[in-house]
Amino acid sequence: MSISRKHFLRQAGALTLGFSGLHILSSCTSSGGVTEKLITDPFGPLQSDPAGLFNLPEGFSYNIISTFGDKMDDGLLVPHRPDGMATFPGPDGLTILIRNHEVNAAKGGAESAFGENFALADRLDPDEFYDPGQDNNPGQGGTTTVVYDTENQKVVREFLSLAGTIRNCAGGPTPWNSWLTCEEFVSNPDDVYARRHGYVFEVPATSEIGRARPIPIKSMGRFNHEAVAVDPDSNAIYLTEDDSEGLLYRFIPDTPGQLLNGGTLQALAIRERPGLDTRNWESQTVDVGEQLQTEWIDMEEVDSPEDDLRYRGFEDGAARFARGEGMWYGNDAVYFACTNGGPEELGQIWKYTPSDSEAAPGEADHPGTLELFVESMDSTIIENADNLTVAPWGDLIVCEDTGEKQDLNGITPEGKVYKLGRNAKSNSELAGATFSPDGSTLFMNIQHSGLTMAITGPWQKARG
Repeated sequence: MSISRKHFLRQAGALTLGFSGLHILSSCTSSGGVTEKLITDPFGPLQSDPAGLFNLPEGFSYNIISTFGDKMDDGLLVPHRPDGMATFPGPDGLTILIRNHEVNAAKGGAESAFGENFALADRLDPDEFYDPGQDNNPGQGGTTTVVYDTENQKVVREFLSLAGTIRNCAGGPTPWNSWLTCEEFVSNPDDVYARRHGYVFEVPATSEIGRARPIPIKSMGRFNHEAVAVDPDSNAIYLTEDDSEGLLYRFIPDTPGQLLNGGTLQALAIRERPGLDTRNWESQTVDVGEQLQTEWIDMEEVDSPEDDLRYRGFEDGAARFARGEGMWYGNDAVYFACTNGGPEELGQIWKYTPSDSEAAPGEADHPGTLELFVESMDSTIIENADNLTVAPWGDLIVCEDTGEKQDLNGITPEGKVYKLGRNAKSNSELAGATFSPDGSTLFMNIQHSGLTMAITGPWQKARG
């Protein structure tokens, strides 16, 4: 096992702990019975932040490490709207943090790394942009990389690591030390942009200033991408789609670790229940805790100019999901959030357990399983789950994206929910929660404020 693979499993939270009790979070079942709401405070109640920014339990503190508009070490500016993130081990014990920027398509450049009217764009060579745009209007999204010293809690350097993409929302880490960043935006060339969008790009985890090759991985499909997760055993890559009629996808690479060599894109279906609507909006089609055997449907024309994969897949029998968002591999399973699933549209969290023969001969005899773990019926517990990760000790850490409150939630393997933090200032989604390789620091974004923070404290309390 290589060092990077060991790190990936540790970061994914691949411990012996399971999430067998998560389904008791729902305040009622499909039959109308009421279950106990289990709330716990392993770190204690939240304390008011004197600065009025972010409430944390006693003993915890945050450090704002990056802000929209800050000048970076490559002479560019920190772009706005930080979103999904992951960390990787760097040299000399440093942490490499790769961060998405969900900057929309627009003229002007004010939220980009290049400043108003793209005044700094000439610092990059033209071939460093995926989309140079029309009339000096390059794509404004992309990724930045922050090299961080957790021992001294300070930034070592910061730079733009992918340029010319749009609305980079979430993504996921790979076992070979790279970040897969996803465009949550599908468009054709127009009077603003010169290239098609709606793709996944790969960004190597490096501590040295430089840009990733801006090559779209077209075989991973063109749709409203959100997040990805990689199963290190099978090398299968799972993808969520942020659409109210979205699908769950699986990509099987022809060459593991070399995604530009192509592969097969598939959509998840439920055995003997073709076209299952998992959203539970009109009726309770899936019960909390129900185990569903799965199968996978090969997708055709995955680079379709029509943005129609979700419709074609559903017609072929794929299951439908309510806005698939954050996704993470951990504890030998893949967890993903559907932000407005459930009868109250407060969100769902699903668990997919791969087959022992995932993406290989024999899978049909031993299929993977899908389980609805969480279906929130109470906004005070969890509301509109978005980005999520698995903590080093096995808990699920979930960011909320809601209209009135934004909590950072923890969920224990026994299914107990606790509040790890709360946005005390702005009406902004929380995003990108991810732990440093040494487990000492939780990084998180307050998106609309353009802030990235590093949170430290007595994490050992969660281990008992």
